[in-house]
Amino acid sequence: MRTSLNKIAQTETYLLKRSNPASSLLFEAKMLLDQDLQTHVSAQQQVYTLVQQYGRKQVKAEIEAVHQQLFNQPEHLSFRQKIARIFR
Repeated sequence: MRTSLNKIAQTETYLLKRSNPASSLLFEAKMLLDQDLQTHVSAQQQVYTLVQQYGRKQVKAEIEAVHQQLFNQPEHLSFRQKIARIFR
């Protein structure tokens, strides 16, 4: 189990570019020699990409919820009017 955690940590350090150039070069050499490591790195990169996309969707949803509140609820009428005046 510990080896697996170390592999994840090393991959994360490499993917997030937190390692020094020598360590990155060594890790890349290991990937050239180990097909399983290449697969693992690719899978972990896909996970990071999916997490980033999910986070963006969440932020967009939160922004849209705030927009709906500000521009559709009657108690925010003066705010809407001020914004409309800015863009006239």
